[in-house]
Amino acid sequence: MTSEITGTREGNLEAPTRHPLGQDEPSFWDQAALDAELERVFNICHGCRRCVSLCHAFPTLFDLIDQSASMEIDGVDKADYGKVVEQCYLCDLCYQTKCPYVPPHPWNVDFPHLMLRAKAVEFRDGGAGFASKLLSSTTRVGRIASIPVVAETVNALNRSKPARRLLDKTLRVHPDAEVPAYKHPRARRKLRKLEAGGQNTPAGRTRGKVAIFATCYCDSALPQVVDDLVAVLAHNGIPAKLVPKEVCCGMPKLELGDLASVTKYKDENIPVLARTVREGFDLTAAIPSCVLMFKQELPLMFPDDENVKLVQRSFFDPFEYLEERHEAGLLKTDFRHPLGKLAWHVACHQRVQKIGPKTRDILSLVPGTEIVTVERCSCHDGTYGVKRDTYPLSRKIARPVETRIRDSGAATLTSDCPMAGAHLAHGLDGQPPQQHPISLLRKAYGI
Repeated sequence: MTSEITGTREGNLEAPTRHPLGQDEPSFWDQAALDAELERVFNICHGCRRCVSLCHAFPTLFDLIDQSASMEIDGVDKADYGKVVEQCYLCDLCYQTKCPYVPPHPWNVDFPHLMLRAKAVEFRDGGAGFASKLLSSTTRVGRIASIPVVAETVNALNRSKPARRLLDKTLRVHPDAEVPAYKHPRARRKLRKLEAGGQNTPAGRTRGKVAIFATCYCDSALPQVVDDLVAVLAHNGIPAKLVPKEVCCGMPKLELGDLASVTKYKDENIPVLARTVREGFDLTAAIPSCVLMFKQELPLMFPDDENVKLVQRSFFDPFEYLEERHEAGLLKTDFRHPLGKLAWHVACHQRVQKIGPKTRDILSLVPGTEIVTVERCSCHDGTYGVKRDTYPLSRKIARPVETRIRDSGAATLTSDCPMAGAHLAHGLDGQPPQQHPISLLRKAYGI
């Protein structure tokens, strides 16, 4: 595949851009059109192969091609395309860091969104079972599992080998996979009376008062992280409150291809968030995937929705927000406790936000702190890291990351994605122990 054949340049040095997903176009759902686009993009990937080490989707594709009679994409049965699609967990790293043919290159390769389209068509045709649908219903599962007594029961069962074998049979959750421990009270209940009192001071792109989207995971499994975020903001004179009402951001359903549920969640969340922004608040959440959903995925699904655009402009990663304040001289640096040597795993969905290493920059301000940066996918990625069929692959992909962390000699593992951090800590048998960066920052402040 050369520029002489195609009449276009080889590779691309321009900043990546993205086209709207286009789920409202009839062609999006047309199986023949989808197969033609899959064949076109798979052929480009075959001629390049730069992404072979990122995840299992690309080795699966290249093995199908290399084992075919022609050893070209035309030798692969289109019925086998789904084997590639099911291995993509939409981390977006191929698009963001590897592929030289992303838009605005004329070849217009957007591998993750093509995989999303294929997942959506498969979901429409009944391709997702009960287990996948339940595991991606994070709001419902979290709220039920964090009820007092229920939480203790669920957590005890998750530590029981017989119960885990039953979970494997019913929901296809691998018995060795790390699953969350549910807490009560949930973050939204614990902080329900939080009011954004006090004077706010605008700085840079920030208006100086924040509404926190608690997220399904932090709400029911890590309420302490939300509390830590509130404490850090308060210490820096930033009034904060919780978003008045929220449901799942939609990322778990997006990864399943359930675009109808994504739309339903958007219709519940966006009016509340847009109204909160109009009341003078910025928005943040302690999980990169949730931030990315509002910054990128929903705007690409609903490019003409003005409320979606308003929320997109107002949503910040927590450390992106703190860096804006720091550049304006408003971030307090009265740190009382060193953090020692940290292994900071860079979450994929934080990298895709294109904000730079803000977490590392802020934590580096703490005296007596050394940070080893680990930039490679943990391969937890929603349910991929817990399902029976994909857990072994997930562990295989995570192993080099865990080796890097172990060899760093760090005293603490941290990742802005708490699921990724827990997945890696599980593979490392809890050594070094894991903490969220916001919790570490609170610790450094001594508050």
